[in-house]
Formats: sequence, C-alpha cells, structure tokens
Amino acid sequence: MRWIDTHCHLDAPEFDADRPAVLARARAAGVTRLVLPAVMADHFDSVRALAHTEGLAYALGIHPLYVDQAHDTDLDRLAEALHQHRSDPRLVAVGEIGLDFFVPGLDALRQQRFYLAQLKLARAAGLPVILHVRRSADALLAGLNRVPVAGGIAHAFNGSRAQAERFVAQGFRLGFGGAVTFERALQIRRLAAELPETALVLETDAPDIPPQWLYQTALARAAGARSRNEPAELPRIAATLANLRGWTLDHTAAITSANALAALPRLAALG
Repeated sequence: MRWIDTHCHLDAPEFDADRPAVLARARAAGVTRLVLPAVMADHFDSVRALAHTEGLAYALGIHPLYVDQAHDTDLDRLAEALHQHRSDPRLVAVGEIGLDFFVPGLDALRQQRFYLAQLKLARAAGLPVILHVRRSADALLAGLNRVPVAGGIAHAFNGSRAQAERFVAQGFRLGFGGAVTFERALQIRRLAAELPETALVLETDAPDIPPQWLYQTALARAAGARSRNEPAELPRIAATLANLRGWTLDHTAAITSANALAALPRLAALG
C-alpha cells in the first residue's frame, strides 16, 4: 500500500538529528511520495536540494506567518526561482502561501499583498498552490476569485461545509491530517466523513499537528515533553479517515493518492 504525504516540512530543524531515519520509517510505512513546502525565501534552495537528494517533491512560497519578516524583494526572489526551476519536475506547486487571521499581531494587509502577489506568480507559472487556511477561508476564496489559479490544496482545512464546497468548486482538494484523529474535532471529522471522496487528500504537516496518540498536554509540554509528528504516522491517520468513511485502507490509499495527483499533477511523473 502506497501513500502520499501532501504536506511535510522535512527541512525543519526538528529533523536535523535524524532526518535519514525519519525518511526510512516513512518509506517502511509505505509513504513513498512527500511534498515539502517552503515557508520563506531563505529556505528555497535548501528545500529544493533536500527534495532532489531524497527523491521528493517540493513547493516554493512565503508563508503568511513569515511575511512580517520577509522583504518585499522576496517576491522577486520567488518569481526568479519559479522561472529558473520551471522545468524541474519536482517543483509541484507554489506554497505554502495564504492567510492567517488566528495568530495575533500579524499585519493583515501585508499578508493580503503577499498572498495576491503569490497567486499571480502561481498563475503565471501554471502551477497549483498549497494554501495555509486559518480563520481565513472567506478571504482566501475572495483572493482566488480575483486571481484564479490551477487549483491546489487547502492545507489543514478547518472551515465550514459551505467554505469547503467553495474551495472544491475552485478546483481544490482539502488536506486532512492529525487533527482528524481527535474525537472532539467534530467539525473536521464531519467534513472528512461527508465531503465528496474526490475532495480529500492526506497530510501530516510534520513536525506539526501531531495526531491524538502523540499529543502532549500544555502541562506536559511545559515540563519538557515533545510530540514531534513525522510522515510515518500517515497510514495510521489514514485509518481514522477510513473508519469515518467506512472504507478499506486499500480504497483510502487509492482515493487519496488519486486526489493528490489531480491536485498536484507533476507528482504523477515522480513515481
């Protein structure tokens, strides 16, 4: 059984000590294709290099949580990188881009400017996008209405059913990961169970969004406990989705992989 992790930050420092072992565990678990989205311009080269070294896929973009640190010229750097690597089959999307209206203190107008500019770059490059969606679904959809792109993935989706349907109508698939494993995540689990099967892709967002079995309470974290997520957890996350849908694991792998290839077409050539 083969799985696709459509969103994994394998370049994160949390993996510096044992990255080869993390990849070996993922492959042993059947996670054979991973997508590594960049989050800032200074990471473009290292994310691309890691993808080529390990036979993975990557995306280039500036994350909304980093736009306050970014220089305006970083958009030029993104445009240059997309042009320079336009024929690279491992470059599958522009991302991780989007809007975050959850974290306090961020410059919302600057986020919007970077988001729209990166949509335009994605459209010019003919690439799909990987969207960061946190309390921002309506604003993201408004941006897509202004600057249509070639679909993509709404990562870690946690919006309403109506918002989900609007993303799907724009050609997007919705990413489900560790959050769906929590029994109290009623809205996410309802969406995972009820949306059309063609809307669903799987992701870990490793090292973030750990599934329920890795979760540490705030008290435990304050005492030094850590709960690093990794791509090898994907099949167990998939089992939760399978249970919610009444599917077999084989069907879950087939459907979510087909959806990932539809969302990020260049993945198909990577085997």
